[in-house]
Amino acid sequence: MSEPLDPEMFADCSPVAAPMRIGDKWTAKIITCLESGPRRFTELRVPLRGITPKVLTESLRALERDGMITRTVYPEIPARVEYELTPLGRTLFEPMAAQCAWTREHLPELLAARQAHESATH
Repeated sequence: MSEPLDPEMFADCSPVAAPMRIGDKWTAKIITCLESGPRRFTELRVPLRGITPKVLTESLRALERDGMITRTVYPEIPARVEYELTPLGRTLFEPMAAQCAWTREHLPELLAARQAHESATH
């Protein structure tokens, strides 16, 4: 039997400070879209089918606030704006890969649990 977890080990892991929430629909997709280099807003909307301009703007602002991306405005008419991952933002690829590996390994169990829950509640 394993020892109980010490709550102190999570003292600095506040959900308020977390840059990505598990299950966040767009953050990982935006980061993946920026992996190969800077992109403009409209270039992000193409691979992110279904995201509204409002949600994309909010997500980009949150990523910029957290230091994951930079926003560069070029003095052109019309203004050209590009978004690019920072070195800090690039560090997210490893935990994102771990999350994908976990999903591949446990997806059948997850889906079975959801189906069992739905069956029990209906």
